[in-house]
Amino acid sequence: MTKANILITGASGYLGGTLLARWQSAQISGYEKLYALVRKPEQVEVVKKLYGAEPVQISLEDEDQVRELIVSKRINLVVFLIDAYSLQSQISFIKALSVLKTQTGTDTHFIYASGTKQFSSLSGLPNDRPLSDADPDLYDLQKNAKAPMQEMKVSVNTNCRVVELGLEFGVKTYVFSPCIVYGKGEGFGNPISIQTVDIVNAALACKHVYSITDPSDKWPVCSISDTINYAILLIKAVLNGQDLDHGKNGFYLASTGRVSWMDLYKGVAKALYNRGLVNDDQVRPITEEARETIGKSLGIKSDTIDLKIAGK
Repeated sequence: MTKANILITGASGYLGGTLLARWQSAQISGYEKLYALVRKPEQVEVVKKLYGAEPVQISLEDEDQVRELIVSKRINLVVFLIDAYSLQSQISFIKALSVLKTQTGTDTHFIYASGTKQFSSLSGLPNDRPLSDADPDLYDLQKNAKAPMQEMKVSVNTNCRVVELGLEFGVKTYVFSPCIVYGKGEGFGNPISIQTVDIVNAALACKHVYSITDPSDKWPVCSISDTINYAILLIKAVLNGQDLDHGKNGFYLASTGRVSWMDLYKGVAKALYNRGLVNDDQVRPITEEARETIGKSLGIKSDTIDLKIAGK
């Protein structure tokens, strides 16, 4: 492809910040300018100074502003790292990329960060075998999934709509799916993963760690370093003009292994007990009372806490 201009959203986030922090050392080439979407005025100078990226501020709820940004800056690669549980600004970006493609005649690309839950039993997908991003049926599995909870229905539909909108508007889409990501982030903003924080908050609320899964249940896991390296490989491949799978075949599941939920619970219990934050280092079977307490602490209904601290 011709030299691209790139936009990274979520510059202050765990993934986005680490991606920007590694950008120069990754020796990414094949682009003209790197833009970073920031939310606060005080982030503007930080992004410039630390990463050499040009900060931009727009309202993601305003389709006209999104289109103006993409078209005026000639941004033909968007790395979208900010929202996998609603469908609004994704539509605006894909439409804007389509407008740019029409004007320039060059391909445009949308890398969309989803999540592992969207490929799990929490979304109604089969869990009798590990899913691979080489599976040609991933889109159909998602399209036909019967998610048991509304939040996951919306999220899985968002995955499918991103793919469908890309096909409709001629934009190449790539659904990039991190799992449980661990390790300290390297950006200037959020330094920790949101997933394990929920387990900690649930334990702090109850003063005990509770298991809500079968002891054999496992979940994909990947370090922040490996997750970002995978994203960088994907970005480099796009910039180098490689014929990557995209659209209905463009799913990229970032995982280097699986972790037992029980091992994770035990690790949290031991660490919190050593700090005097829970009453003991044991993992207890979940009770209805604990469900209620955990639900309140996480701001969700008690019958949906699996979405935050369990799954298979």
